[in-house]
Amino acid sequence: MPIISHKGKAMPESPIRKLVPFAEKAAKEGKHIYHLNIGQPDIKTPIEAMDAVRNHKLDILAYSHSAGFESFRNKLADYYAKHNITVSSDDILVTTGGSEALIFTMGSITDPGDEIIVPEPFYANYYSFSTQSTVKVVPVISKIENGFALPSIAEFEKLITKKTKAILICNPGNPTGYLYSKEEIKQLAELAIKYDLFLISDEVYREFVYDDSEHYSILQEKGLDEYAIIVDSVSKRYSMCGARIGCMISKNKSVMETAMKFAQARLSPPTLAQIASEAALEAPESYYKETVEKYKLRRDTLVAGLREIPGVKVGVPKGAFYCIAELPIEDADHFAQWLLDEFDLDKQTIMVAPASGFYSGPNKGKNQVRIAYVLNRRDLKKAIEILKIALEKYKNQ
Repeated sequence: MPIISHKGKAMPESPIRKLVPFAEKAAKEGKHIYHLNIGQPDIKTPIEAMDAVRNHKLDILAYSHSAGFESFRNKLADYYAKHNITVSSDDILVTTGGSEALIFTMGSITDPGDEIIVPEPFYANYYSFSTQSTVKVVPVISKIENGFALPSIAEFEKLITKKTKAILICNPGNPTGYLYSKEEIKQLAELAIKYDLFLISDEVYREFVYDDSEHYSILQEKGLDEYAIIVDSVSKRYSMCGARIGCMISKNKSVMETAMKFAQARLSPPTLAQIASEAALEAPESYYKETVEKYKLRRDTLVAGLREIPGVKVGVPKGAFYCIAELPIEDADHFAQWLLDEFDLDKQTIMVAPASGFYSGPNKGKNQVRIAYVLNRRDLKKAIEILKIALEKYKNQ
């Protein structure tokens, strides 16, 4: 009998989606589930994007350029200019989601067995993408005690070997909500230049920063043009997760020429989704402002509620719409499944993402969960109430 590949066996399950069968079973049993497990915004997609798809004049749904519509890339360059990032349309490659941008990046800069250093905990799919690319993720540990701040540069330097090709950060962070400061970005830039490494920044959540904080991009840092690669997406910014449109951005011509070969192999990004994404850039500034204000209120509601539950530890996220919460339990994977399979409060329960899936090694983050505060405040308060009662019952079993 033919067997599957070692790569296939090594591919990790999604910590976000692996509990879906239990959620489906719970829903069939009549339970209402508050989804805290996935970053699916409930904010409406800009009407400009929806109207562009409704009113398109296409007679043929044809391929686009492999790099994406030139008009879209020009508008993206204008968008970045508003954020003090100077790039041209030639520095931008439109991809099928931020996921493809990461896969193209890894394929363009690494060979099998190469290493990428990533602050941990990290977005779970980084591990999946590295497995596809036969690249090794080398974690540098950040800690809940200091809000998952950037580990010291000395800790990074201990991990650099001849196989190290890049440092990868998510700014603001998924799953932690940590926002890297300008000073921390400068430290990483100096490290990349010193050791001749690429610095990759996943900036999908760049709009979502709170408390008068400011996002500082690696492409705002002078002298980093040959080292910096940005990954971005419309999924969260415009509540367009289903569009599957992202982009890869770099001023390094060799990197972009190489990535273009990967883009040509997959032909082109989806046409209708590009039409919607290009139109979304016409959304008024009020769309961003109102969205960020909603998420800040939700963050404050969630953090305040979690801190009232005995034994729960949580920091204050400065960006994105996630937080890592440490619970007074031993096994968050078991607890998350139990919430769906065995528990309900008046036929209501919650779904969370066990944080162990955001760490590279076994037995890390076992008592932590990632919570996405993408629900309205009323539902968040109810979800927190359910969590508090569930923890009491779980511990007393």
